[in-house]
Amino acid sequence: MAHTTTKATDLKTISYWLDTATPSGDYRHTTLPKHVDVVVVGAGFTGLSAALHVAKLGKSVAVVEANTVNWGASGRNGGMATTGLAIGFRKAIKRYGEERAIAYFREYNHAIELIEKLVTDNKLQVDYARSGKMGLAWKPEHFEGFKATAESLKRLVGQPVEIVPKSEIRREIGSDLYHGAMVDPLGAGLHVGNFGHELGRLALEAGATIHENAAVVDVKRLGRGYAHDVVTSRGTIRADKVIVGTSGYTGRPFGWMQRRVVPVGSYIIVTEPLPQAVVDELLPNRRMASDSKNFLYYFRITPDNRLLFGGRARFAISSPDSDLKSGEILKKAMAEVFPQLKNARVDYTWGGLVDISMDQMVHAGEHDGLFYSMNYSGHGVQMATWMGKVMADVVGGNSAANIWGELSNPAVPGHFGPPWFLPLAGAWYGLLDKVR
Repeated sequence: MAHTTTKATDLKTISYWLDTATPSGDYRHTTLPKHVDVVVVGAGFTGLSAALHVAKLGKSVAVVEANTVNWGASGRNGGMATTGLAIGFRKAIKRYGEERAIAYFREYNHAIELIEKLVTDNKLQVDYARSGKMGLAWKPEHFEGFKATAESLKRLVGQPVEIVPKSEIRREIGSDLYHGAMVDPLGAGLHVGNFGHELGRLALEAGATIHENAAVVDVKRLGRGYAHDVVTSRGTIRADKVIVGTSGYTGRPFGWMQRRVVPVGSYIIVTEPLPQAVVDELLPNRRMASDSKNFLYYFRITPDNRLLFGGRARFAISSPDSDLKSGEILKKAMAEVFPQLKNARVDYTWGGLVDISMDQMVHAGEHDGLFYSMNYSGHGVQMATWMGKVMADVVGGNSAANIWGELSNPAVPGHFGPPWFLPLAGAWYGLLDKVR
């Protein structure tokens, strides 16, 4: 297929989702309240969902955000709400036993169900579609692992997964690069730019307030309880309780949490709108797709028929220079997976930070009087939305809602600020991927 070559002046270095979203409002000059029941730090999915559900409990709640609604990972991801743990189900069984692994896995199903309920109940225009998740085997042994995982998921969870052998891969993807696939029809996709703003709108309608350009510069604990003075660049709010939902963008004054998050850059390119016939060849069932490499690729069709193609192109922190270099790497990778797109124009390239923990598990709870939820390890669309509700339940008095609180949450050794160790990790994982 013939396409024009991308010109530098045509390329947008911002998130496609944010560029095409309908804002819910301008919250840069909203008046900060003096005192609320709950202050939520971060206006991404964790924070906005927490604010919505705290307000539904009848409590006063204010969201403070250093930048703007959806500015961080919530507006920079692939728009995929997919099933399954970051570490894989069989690894979870080995680590935690069957009962806990099943409970952890089902949390991801509950998370997608919450998004679907929010969309359905409120008639949200967010291009939500439960078109399924597809895992693609980079190596033959990965496909054998898929088969074993599918058997365990069907037997223990009742998950309706399907194995697709390499001989039948073309009914799922217009590429011969992979050695088979595992499809879970319960995975979903949505326009995350619009979803974030809709969450904000719902929170406002429930009684919350949102305050952009309000970076938290200090939190002062009042006594031994949960009350804090939250000092922002726009003023101070006294809060009976504080929920922190800053994930990969966590920094001072939340040093304890920052040391437990590895912020890994994840990068995305989005093509020009593609002809319908090409879209139907690339991903005929519109699955949310990712492969089994450590430097994984993930891709999907956008609502306006573009291919979104992302990955851990480089183990580095996202920055304008890093984003552009990663975009070039991803364009070559996209042509490797889909040779038919080697001349396709790329309209968008951007990066963001995935929040990964030492054990690649979700971590949520309370430390020194501050409540928090983070470490979604690339599954934040659904888990951040779900955990916002969970943490609202926790601050409302239902600590049993948070099943992740039982996990130990060690700091990353030697991590006190910028993650200096990322290039070393990247070199190791890249070597593993090359051995086929």
